[in-house]
Parts: sequence; structure tokens; C-alpha cells
Amino acid sequence: MNAASRRQPRRPVHGVLLLDKPPGMSSNQALQRAKRALCAEKAGHTGTLDPLASGLLPLCFGAATKFAQACLDADKRYRATLALGERTASGDRETPVIERRAVALDRAAIDAACRRFVGTIDQVPPMHSALKRGGKALYDYARAGIQIERTPRRVTIHRIDVVSWRNPELVLDVSCSKGTYVRALADDLGRALGCGAHLSALRRTGAGRLEVRDAITPDALEALPEAERDARLLPPDCLLADWPAVHLDAGEAGRFLSGLRRRIDRIDAAAVRVYGSQPDAFLGSAHIRAGELIADRLLSPLEVRATAALASA
Repeated sequence: MNAASRRQPRRPVHGVLLLDKPPGMSSNQALQRAKRALCAEKAGHTGTLDPLASGLLPLCFGAATKFAQACLDADKRYRATLALGERTASGDRETPVIERRAVALDRAAIDAACRRFVGTIDQVPPMHSALKRGGKALYDYARAGIQIERTPRRVTIHRIDVVSWRNPELVLDVSCSKGTYVRALADDLGRALGCGAHLSALRRTGAGRLEVRDAITPDALEALPEAERDARLLPPDCLLADWPAVHLDAGEAGRFLSGLRRRIDRIDAAAVRVYGSQPDAFLGSAHIRAGELIADRLLSPLEVRATAALASA
């Protein structure tokens, strides 16, 4: 019997798995391992982590994939370790050091430099990134020695907190908007300090309300008995925890799931999460415009039952 014939059949799985991705593994490799561990039919991640980075990688299965964009759009939190005095072309340790300078700094200078980057800033994406130009990722051009003009992106740095400073290692906690390149921030901060810097380690600690302390590593997931792996899944609405909630009675819930609009005594809202009359009966996402509740992403009745069971577990 070959390996393909021994492979377990896939099954519908619905929910969110908080994975603690180890360094050295791509986000897709982590996804495939979790998908195999759960024997899941359909899965996707909510934005990649670089192979060198570790930490929180929320994975969406089945019905949860409909709401993955909410996690992509959420603010992120990182523990970033910077090596001061050394610059690299990639902004991290993936490429060799291209410039070295002496580091003669005190804590006051570091705090002042960090404050300069808090707020809304324009950030140039690094060449060593997955952004596409002409159908190719920028890192493909970079590895070929080709520089491409990049348009600065507006991002928001909410906080930069110094965790520790022991020359030449600086450890920061960074809270930022989606699309922020912490590698670029490390390089820019090194320039502001006058000594250069690169990112020697990066760990994502949070996304929206999701925290890495609640995550499980691929090894630990695979070590669980198969019957216990599903217990690690969270209901899909955990991705929408910051959105206002709307609760409907049984008749209204049925009409909502049919895609029908209904009048609602609420002010307009760009995004809400909608529940039925039964406890934990998450129905989907919607928005409110001109006094009407308008469905955006809906669960099927089967998905509603499956995710309600997760929420009540």
C-alpha cells in the first residue's frame, strides 16, 4: 500500500487555529502541517510571516476563511530584536552585513529616536519583500541585483516600547497597522540613530484581539491525540471580536441567511457581526446603511450549527 492510499480522508473543519509558527518555517509549510493534522478540506492563513520570524499565525478552516480579511486588516504586535551597528540589504539577517559602524548611544537617544517613528509615517517597502512588480516578487529582483523604485506606503505605528537595551542588542515591542514592515522600521531606526541596524529576530505577539500566548506550535498540535486537536479551534467570529454585534430573532435570522435586507434601529456601521436567537449562533457579517442591515458574508445553516458547537465547547 502506497503513502497516498494510506492518507486519511479530508473532512469539513470550521474554525480558527492560533498557530505559534517557529522560525525557519514558511507560513505555507505551517499551514499544510496544521491542515494535515486536522485532516481538513479547506484552509488558509491570515497573512504570511517571514520564514525567519516566529509567533502568531492565525489559520482559518472552512467557514472561517470567509472572514480572514478581518484579521489581515487588524493591527499587529511584534517583539523585535535589533542588532545595532550593522546594516544588511534585506533589513534582517537573511543577507550579509553591508555596513558596520560603532555604537555609542544612551537610553535617552534611543527613546528619542523611537518617538520619531510613532504615528502615521510613510514607509518604503523593502526590496526583499513579496510585493509584486511585473508579475514577480520584489525579492526575486533583489536576488538578481536589480533595484526597483518603490512607492512609499502610509502606515501607523501605535507604540514602540523599549523592552531591553544591552549594546549592541535592542529589543522593542511594536504595535502597528497592517502592512507595516518591521524590517524597514529597524533599518530606518538604525539610520536615525546614526549607527545602522538590522532585524536579528522577530516574533508576532498579537493580531487584533488574538494573542500568541493562546497559540500552539505545529509539533505540539501533532503530538495531541487526534480526538483532542479539534478542541484547539476557535469559532470564526473570534476574528471579528472588535465589531459591534447585532442579534436577530428566529424569523429575522432566517431572512438574513437568505440574503434579505431588514430595517434596523441602529446608526450606520461599516461592519457588524450578526447572531441568531440561539446562544452562540453566529450567522455572518454585515453592514448597516440608511437603517438597513445588509449581509456581506453568510454562513450556511450547516456552518452555523458547526461553529455554534465550537463556541459552546
